[in-house]
Amino acid sequence: MRLEKFLSEAGVASRRHAKQIISEGRITVNGQEVFIPGTHIAPVTDVIKLDGKSVSLVKKKVYIALNKPAGYLSTAIDDRDRPTVLHLLRDLPVRVYPVGRLDFDTEGLLLLTNDGELAHKITHPSYQIDKIYIAWVLGHPDESALEKLRNGIQLEDGVTAPAKVIATEQTDNQTCLKMTIHEGKKRQIKRMCRAVGHEVQHLRRIQVGPIKLGNLRVGKYRHLSSKEVEAVNNLF
Repeated sequence: MRLEKFLSEAGVASRRHAKQIISEGRITVNGQEVFIPGTHIAPVTDVIKLDGKSVSLVKKKVYIALNKPAGYLSTAIDDRDRPTVLHLLRDLPVRVYPVGRLDFDTEGLLLLTNDGELAHKITHPSYQIDKIYIAWVLGHPDESALEKLRNGIQLEDGVTAPAKVIATEQTDNQTCLKMTIHEGKKRQIKRMCRAVGHEVQHLRRIQVGPIKLGNLRVGKYRHLSSKEVEAVNNLF
């Protein structure tokens, strides 16, 4: 098994973050520091340690839905000591990590788990898992702007895939857009809306695949039901 996959399955971090941890020299295998992601290990017989503490594969998999508030990072740790979403799960007796990310100032549904394989599938672009957002934007986008969002927007890192976009309500100077995308480009919704001339004022994610935010209060979390976990697994 590759070392980063082992760390993911052990609930330490996502595969991407695990590669960073390895590169920083924080992992030892049988007492020897390892710096190269992709190193193969034997999970049963090798002794793996992170920062001097033993790491083993998780026995119980945990799946969490969190209603992330603005002002929290969607990471396990931050080198600038800013609050992360794990501060909101301090009473959870097992280690989990975020599945994907929400921007610092974005609210809404964030999944966390110690199931590395499921987390990898949810975030991998090839599986095209739908994510639904509610975006309040400045102004009133006309049908031409909405069609541009639906058909794909040219951003610095490429053209976005077609999105589902509907305007659901308006105030004097803002419009509420319900947007469904399956990509995960950095700050994608905000950049898409800015590209058609309408800055996002407030952004909230309400659904990832079959998992809905529902009436979960901001800053609170819940365990996914067995039916929800089954529904996610059935996507693949």
